[in-house]
Amino acid sequence: MKKTISLIGVPTDIGAGARGASMGPEALRVARLTEMLVEHGLTVLDTGNIAGAANPWQPPLDGYRHLPEVQQWNESLHDAMYAELNANRLPIVLGGDHCLGIGSISAVAKYCREQGKKLRVLWLDAHADFNTSDLTPTGNIHGMPVAVLCGYGPEVLTRIGGTTPAMNYADIRQIGIRSVDAGEKRFVQQVGLEVFDMRYIDEMGMKHTMQEALKDMDDNTHLHVSFDVDFLDPAIAPGVGTTVAGGPSYREAQLCMEMIADTGKLASLDIMELNPAFDIKNQTALLAVDLVDSLFGKSTLMRD
Repeated sequence: MKKTISLIGVPTDIGAGARGASMGPEALRVARLTEMLVEHGLTVLDTGNIAGAANPWQPPLDGYRHLPEVQQWNESLHDAMYAELNANRLPIVLGGDHCLGIGSISAVAKYCREQGKKLRVLWLDAHADFNTSDLTPTGNIHGMPVAVLCGYGPEVLTRIGGTTPAMNYADIRQIGIRSVDAGEKRFVQQVGLEVFDMRYIDEMGMKHTMQEALKDMDDNTHLHVSFDVDFLDPAIAPGVGTTVAGGPSYREAQLCMEMIADTGKLASLDIMELNPAFDIKNQTALLAVDLVDSLFGKSTLMRD
């Protein structure tokens, strides 16, 4: 794992259906994300916040809400993320809503193509985020980033990484899914996404789930984790705009993060959809930082 971390704040809720995720970056800083990383012996460079268009809060146009603004934010994030990767730092995106996965992961995929690395994306989320303009019930683009990254969406978004599709659907593993729209379900099955939904986790356990999601990686694999805070059960993480009951418990989430840490291959990270407007005394941000602590190697005992 790289020893220098860069934080990229992206304060926007441009792709969401509720306002407030724009406050997520500051909530994570208040929850002492930087200080926690420094305690791991890492050097942390906080690059500040990307600037972008305000949220116009308009209805969908041709199936998309705020498409020009979503494009602008994601192009800016792509460029910032790509620069940090090329500077040999481990970038952490402080979201912001999950439409930002388009800019973040397209940059990671471009970097991997150029470096000859294999890409593995873990998408920790309550939602599959595989909608298109024809399938979406809302037009909110935070429900579309995985589809866009796989080449299904408007060209202004699918081409952000310079290649369409930005990544192969076989490079992503989705974990914790429990809310998928009707048309989206058929599309996920048609494309063949590898999804470990909550029923799978209930039946097989988090340990087996993570073993499957992490298998077939090697020393040339770049592991990117895209952590939507609504992955967690809302009983422990109320500070999101799209809560879905029945998510992973605290211990299940900790095991998930610890098993990722055990690989030693984490190379980039998104923390998305934290919404302080729905939180209670910043408890969701504190929990997110606690889980990222485990992602960077915190454990109860010394382990080989």
